[in-house]
Amino acid sequence: MTLRLAGFGSFHVGGRVHDVRGEPVRRINFTPTAALDHDPNGRFTVEQAYVQYFIPEQQREAPPLLLVHGGGLTGAMWETTPDGRPGWLHHFLDAGFATYVIDNVERGRSGFPVDETVWDGKPIARSDREAWSLFRFGRDADFEARIPLPGQRFPLAHYDALLASFVPRWTSTTQVQVAGLIAAMERIGPCTLVCHSHGGDIGSRAAMARPDLVAGFVSVEGTGFPPADAITPETVAGKPWLYLMGDYLDLTPLWQGLEVATRETVERLVAAGGSAEYLDLPEHGFPGSTHMMMMDENSDEIARWLVRRLVTP
Repeated sequence: MTLRLAGFGSFHVGGRVHDVRGEPVRRINFTPTAALDHDPNGRFTVEQAYVQYFIPEQQREAPPLLLVHGGGLTGAMWETTPDGRPGWLHHFLDAGFATYVIDNVERGRSGFPVDETVWDGKPIARSDREAWSLFRFGRDADFEARIPLPGQRFPLAHYDALLASFVPRWTSTTQVQVAGLIAAMERIGPCTLVCHSHGGDIGSRAAMARPDLVAGFVSVEGTGFPPADAITPETVAGKPWLYLMGDYLDLTPLWQGLEVATRETVERLVAAGGSAEYLDLPEHGFPGSTHMMMMDENSDEIARWLVRRLVTP
């Protein structure tokens, strides 16, 4: 795939100044020959978000896309699949969409503070076993033998490449992540949010708080939804709401519940005057779709299908 860009770059948005006092000075070595007394006290920027943007040379007359990663992941998830194929970012650009990719607060190039008092709790990490069943590659009981679900489409020969992309995450940063996403939307202007997994929760909250900045909403197996009392004609009308769901949703109680919650959310959006759809990928010709459908072996076909839905809703 050859892409011609009119421009690309990046910026940080949001954040606040955090003041550290009373910590001891200590001697550190940057290298064996470069040592100094390091003072950890002072003013530090925290809770900022990093955004990278790509503007196609032949830009479509449509709102830009803002890609929002899932929990324990970064914007890199949209760039390249674990087996080395172009990610959804490339397909959106090829279709002419100006596309922005966020590393939200405490992820990737946004960085995170070393002062443990900034956020409650400790960061958590996702293990290879947890991802196996959570992302619906296979059943937990089949993890050690690496027996996948019949027909699943994730390229499991490259499972280690996916695991290498995982980063620590906090479970107490929802509000600052919403603030980071809104700051990005304010910088970009009205855009279509494409949100994966936990990004669906962050994106839903941002969409309800600033409906004027949301031209459309795509939930890629989002695990959070707009509060029922926030779904009103003022917040949802005049924009598409697409909810993509993959295969094997009966595998665990978690996914069974999320399927029900997704369908109920679509019903509420429609009742409030929104243009909302529940899109069952197996029913649309993509059986075997996992939670990481943007990395599945048929991710190119899913991306092209999604582009058509965005262009002709």
